[in-house]
Amino acid sequence: MSIYHIPPGGLPAQIDLMTSRAVFTTSYAVLPAGTMRDTVTSTLPHWDKTRLWVLARPLSGFSETFSHYLVEVAPGGGSTTPEPDPQAEAVLFIVAGTPRLTMDGTSHDLAPGGYAFIPPGADWSLTNPGTDPASFHWVRKRYEAVAGIASPSAFVTSDQAITPDPMPDTDAWATTRFVERDDATHDMHVNIVTFQPGGVIPFEETHVMEHGLFVLQGKAVYKLNTDWVEVEAGDFMWL
Repeated sequence: MSIYHIPPGGLPAQIDLMTSRAVFTTSYAVLPAGTMRDTVTSTLPHWDKTRLWVLARPLSGFSETFSHYLVEVAPGGGSTTPEPDPQAEAVLFIVAGTPRLTMDGTSHDLAPGGYAFIPPGADWSLTNPGTDPASFHWVRKRYEAVAGIASPSAFVTSDQAITPDPMPDTDAWATTRFVERDDATHDMHVNIVTFQPGGVIPFEETHVMEHGLFVLQGKAVYKLNTDWVEVEAGDFMWL
């Protein structure tokens, strides 16, 4: 069983309450795990036996810079032409199954916790040769080049291979960084933040970086603007 949350799919029972914790404002949005059902899946061209939940896409007032999909590929499915935009970079993070990523001629058999950075213009494909569905997060962004700085290189690693970096003066809050903070070739960062029970961010963050947050495990309470919002595994937030 995956240690990372995967969408429940299916449909709620007819006796379930309609009211949920879903919130959509001009400054933040919360998509609870229970909203990711069969009725709101999408498909993409050139992807076989694949469905996905679109968590965020560039749209004024909601995700202006990136797209975030939660993708499910059935056995035998996938795509040999997954990315139509040569300027798009991407991160794939595997949460279930054993998909195979082929990038610039090299194949990588991935498993839950697998992480791949795909630079703009890369030749890549993804298939599911396994017997179980493969699920992964696909975060896409148009790369913003800077004169005199090379574009980033492709790499494949895993959550398990990276030692979390603890915040100063505490062991209750750590960040798994797949890219060094001072690596200027990268214009986006997709990290995993882990809080131990009782861990807190002891200040209100205010900054220009747009965030998408997906809760992989556990539950927490976030203060978003002036609102305290309870979240759990499978919830997505945009801020």
